[in-house]
Amino acid sequence: MAMHKTLRTKPKPNRSPILFFILSLLAIAFLCIFSSFISVNGSLFRSEKIQAETHESRHSVGHEKYLYWGYKIDCPGKHCDSCEGLGHQESSLRCALEEAMFLQRTLVMPSRMCINPIHNKKGILHRSSNVTSEEMWAANSCAIDSLYDLDLMSNTVPVILDNSKMWYRVLSTSMKLGTRGVAHVAGVSRVSLKDNSRYSNLLLINRTASPLSWFMECKDRNNRSAVMLPYSFLPSMAARKLRDAAQKIMKLEVAAWFLIGGIIYEEIRVIKVRLGDYDAMHVRRGDKIKIRKDRFGVDRTLHPHLDRDTRPEFILHRIEKWVPPGRTLFIASNERTPEFFSPLSVRYKLAYSSNYSKILDPLVENNYQLFMIERLILMGAKTLIKTFKEDKTDLSLTDDPKKNTKAWQRPVYTSDGEGS
Repeated sequence: MAMHKTLRTKPKPNRSPILFFILSLLAIAFLCIFSSFISVNGSLFRSEKIQAETHESRHSVGHEKYLYWGYKIDCPGKHCDSCEGLGHQESSLRCALEEAMFLQRTLVMPSRMCINPIHNKKGILHRSSNVTSEEMWAANSCAIDSLYDLDLMSNTVPVILDNSKMWYRVLSTSMKLGTRGVAHVAGVSRVSLKDNSRYSNLLLINRTASPLSWFMECKDRNNRSAVMLPYSFLPSMAARKLRDAAQKIMKLEVAAWFLIGGIIYEEIRVIKVRLGDYDAMHVRRGDKIKIRKDRFGVDRTLHPHLDRDTRPEFILHRIEKWVPPGRTLFIASNERTPEFFSPLSVRYKLAYSSNYSKILDPLVENNYQLFMIERLILMGAKTLIKTFKEDKTDLSLTDDPKKNTKAWQRPVYTSDGEGS
């Protein structure tokens, strides 16, 4: 019967090999596409799985003892109802992280960071007539893990948040242990907390801050050898919340499957591709140019030359020996006057974060995030010029000290220093 059926369908073999050949080609093409898809996405899925497993394992391998400084940076203290800018809060946070590192304890970090309204104006990112310099982002605080990658941070100092399940378990356990579980300390040195068995064996140290800011607990920060975490530590952390969005931008702008770790670094990489080889300048004006009148009605300021030294005509003269003409100059500043630095364009190609609003707008929710991005761009420049000289090797726009003796002086606006 099989032979009989084959003879009856004899006219069809002329077409079936061709059809079979076409179907084979389609199948091979489909398999190639499917295998490529599996290969690419499989690597991404494995990467995400590894990241998730790493995230869980870091919490399980942290120190079994904990350090708590308060539910809000610089609180308890005089800043419970308000807050300082990001720089001051980072100084306080670094101090707490250093103590946890010294004591070999896991730091319980506040889950949110207060945003000072003075430093949350939208006009810094959107330098146009459509957005006034007084328009602000609505939030007065942000999730701290929207600023920092806590997993990355935990590689150096294990941390958990005060809204995590782990923290609730620690609190529950410490209450059950009573005096063996927790000690509420204030004014005790970190050396005593480490060496005195009264504290060192406790599950939890409740280290409420002094009435001043947290960083005042690090009384010897001017002693460089005593600083365990450099200033660049927190700026180099990457916010995990924004990582996926930054990777999408990288795929569109650079390469389809190009991945690097850390949201801020990814965002900076996109901008650096556009900037190319560049120099950068941080110009601190705004809040630093404070003027008040003395009892005789004369203007006084803490930084007498700052307003003058950060104006374009003086900047051009100051930086000409550091930055050759024609260079791209990225400017990060809290100056909100549109086109304030435009006179510098006679010598340099100017760039601001506002030039990249299409990249930044989907990611930036507040000025703290923007400043963290700008700060890393500054760090990546060939030549970096700061407003104030912080180290002996720094290039700076002004010779006024960043920290002074609170001596209010008459502002100087002329090159000879006589006029005001």
